[in-house]
Amino acid sequence: MKKQYLLFLSMMLLLLGVAGCSTNEQMKKSDDKKKVEITVSAAASLQNALNDIKTDFEKEHPNVVINYNFGASGALQQQISQGAPVDLFFSAAEDKFDQLVQDGLIEKTSGTNLVGNDLVLVVPKNSNKGIQSFKDLINADKISIGTPESVPAGQYAKETLEHLNIWKVVEGKAVYAKDVRQVLTYVETNNVDAGIVYKTDALISPKVKIVATAKENTHGPIIYPVGMIKKSSHPKEAQLFFDYLQSPSSMKILEKYGFKGLH
Repeated sequence: MKKQYLLFLSMMLLLLGVAGCSTNEQMKKSDDKKKVEITVSAAASLQNALNDIKTDFEKEHPNVVINYNFGASGALQQQISQGAPVDLFFSAAEDKFDQLVQDGLIEKTSGTNLVGNDLVLVVPKNSNKGIQSFKDLINADKISIGTPESVPAGQYAKETLEHLNIWKVVEGKAVYAKDVRQVLTYVETNNVDAGIVYKTDALISPKVKIVATAKENTHGPIIYPVGMIKKSSHPKEAQLFFDYLQSPSSMKILEKYGFKGLH
C-alpha cells in the first residue's frame, strides 16, 4: 500500500510539474504577444540621442518596442507619402513635416517643434588645408554637403553658401551625400577637404574639428518637428512615445548631444 501511495504521489507531482511548465510557457507566450512594436522614422542626425532615449523608454515600458528608420528627412517623407507603415515622424526640417500635414497624413495638433540645431563647417582633425571659415571653401578641392533636395542640412548649407556669395564658385567642388552622417564619413576618411553638417553630428566624431558655425541669418531656421502619423497601427503606444520624447529626461538627452530645446 505504501509503495502504491508513493507511486501515486510521484505521478501527481510529475503531472503538476508538467502542468506548471505548460502554464509558464503559455504565460511567456502571452507576454510576448502583448509586446507592441512601433516604427519611428527619424532624421539621421538624431540617431545617437534617440538610441539613448529608446533604452530608457523600453525600461519604463517593457511591452513597447521602438524600431527606428533613420535617413534623410526628404527620403523619409517620401516613404510615408507612399504608404510606409510608420507611427511617428521626427524630421530635421519643417517643410518636409508640413508637407505630410498638408497631405493629411499628420494631424497638425499631433505635432510639435521639439528641438533646434546649428550648422557647422568641419574639416579632418589633421587637416593642413588652411580652411578656417566658410569663405575659405573657395580654396578647397572637394567639399561635401547633403543633397539639398532631400537632406535639410544640405539645403541649409546651400542657403549659407548662397548668402555668402560663394555657392557658384564651390558648387562644382561639391560631393553630395544621402544624409549628414555620410557627409561626416567623407570628412573623417579624408575623401573631402571639408563638410557642412549639424553641430550635433560634429560633436560625436573625434576625427573632425569644427572650424566655423553658420550665423542664423544665413539660412532658414533649423527646427526639428515630431508628430504622429494618422494611420498609425498603434495610436496608443505612438502617443505614449510622442509624450515621452517631450519629457524632461528625453530633453536632457537631446541637449546632451547638442540639440537646443524649443519648449
